[in-house]
Amino acid sequence: MALDDPHILKNIQTKLLIGGEWVDGVEGTTIAVENPYDGSKIADVAEATAADVDRAVEAAEKAFPAWRALAAHERGRLLLKLADRIEDEAAELARLEAIDTGHPIRDCLALDVPRTALCFRYFGGMADKLEGSVIPVDAGFLNYVEREPIGVVGAIVPWNFPLMFTSWKMGPALAAGNTVVIKPSEITPLSTLRIGELMMEVGFPAGVVNIVTGYGNTAGQRIAEHPRIGKVAFTGSTATGRRVVEASASNLKKVQLELGGKGPNILFEDANIPAAVGGSAFAIFHNQGQACIAGSRLIVHESIADEVLERFTALAKSIRLGDPLDPETEMGPLTSRLHQQRVLSFVEVAKGEGGQIMTGGKTPDGEAFAKGCFIEPTIVRAKPGDRVAQEEVFGPFVTVLTFKTEEEALAIANGTDYGLGAGLWTQNLTRAHRFAKQLRAGMVWINSYKRVHPASPFGGVGQSGYGREMGFEAMREYTQSKSVWINVDAQTPPFYRR
Repeated sequence: MALDDPHILKNIQTKLLIGGEWVDGVEGTTIAVENPYDGSKIADVAEATAADVDRAVEAAEKAFPAWRALAAHERGRLLLKLADRIEDEAAELARLEAIDTGHPIRDCLALDVPRTALCFRYFGGMADKLEGSVIPVDAGFLNYVEREPIGVVGAIVPWNFPLMFTSWKMGPALAAGNTVVIKPSEITPLSTLRIGELMMEVGFPAGVVNIVTGYGNTAGQRIAEHPRIGKVAFTGSTATGRRVVEASASNLKKVQLELGGKGPNILFEDANIPAAVGGSAFAIFHNQGQACIAGSRLIVHESIADEVLERFTALAKSIRLGDPLDPETEMGPLTSRLHQQRVLSFVEVAKGEGGQIMTGGKTPDGEAFAKGCFIEPTIVRAKPGDRVAQEEVFGPFVTVLTFKTEEEALAIANGTDYGLGAGLWTQNLTRAHRFAKQLRAGMVWINSYKRVHPASPFGGVGQSGYGREMGFEAMREYTQSKSVWINVDAQTPPFYRR
């Protein structure tokens, strides 16, 4: 590559943030971070081991008393300043995220960076808004409940939206008065490290935020099992989530899990077809389908199936694949070679189950795509019980199913172990409310899909995890209640008087 190549990043942070200092790992080893567009190495970041997590927890414990005691509006002020700095650095943050993850730069600029700033700003304003309550109890007593920070929070961030999920974890945790040890994915650590630099710039005290870049089976495992971490917040696969729960039992720490999904996206016979087709394409192909809330099961009423599939297939074929830094690119590469291979393996599974590959199912032709982790947008017709309609593929891979009745649509929609996001398209308002109520999901979108906002709770049920990101729900997730009783009569209860 030429030195002026736009894919080269300069002055990027590669060390661990512990106690306000950028340091190497104890063992001095590193992890290579690769560009999924062309396979080139972006950087070598420090590899955190269990010993480094221990150092980070010690720093977070040391910082906790002063951070907790800091006036809530002062904690909020720092988060607001951070949001401003993120907006100042929007172009460079978007470029960093695009190169590290394969997200198209247009999406990073329009969605990832603004949502990250918005999240920190929301919780900056929330810091001094969390209230306790007074409970009506027996005469002569005052009982009030206050919310207190948990202490040291361990956060484990996935590789699909590292910048955004960093804010989802740290925003409420810090606003509530906790200190944080956060581990980004070893595949995509760079934007989280840059957020750490911005936090130091705006004045976050040393040790309040600590960033450890390591592997899940070492650094992540130590966070989950650490006896002095009071809560772990994890986003990732359901299988890994189970291991986090097992490891957390060592000290019965609080656990929050945002796990996999197999989102049903139902199109009724009265759906606005052009809007539904466009929204359904966004639901599955945005970020190359690498989203837990992706609408990966397109469930269509048989009366409109032919028209929907014709339009949907044509749209999928028209999606522009290419260099994530090209503003015209609509879909970039998957984030790693290993994941590309995993998604392609499901194409073979679909064929083996008798599924019909309507488009895609392979890497795109052409030399421009040879080095990258690309997969064409893939549409497969299948049966509700097929593996490809039950298991999370986590790629630009959508399974098409049809139905005759509302009851059948509901049975298909609720027919997996997951329960994260779901969508439905109809012009019948009564049906929309009725059907939304019956869907087994933590979030339901009507005549839209994948809408998120810092004020709206985000999370799932079943094998999609428990706990909620965002909003007042998130502030409760990062605090614990304390009930305080006062005898306002200042007398001994009657049955103990002499």
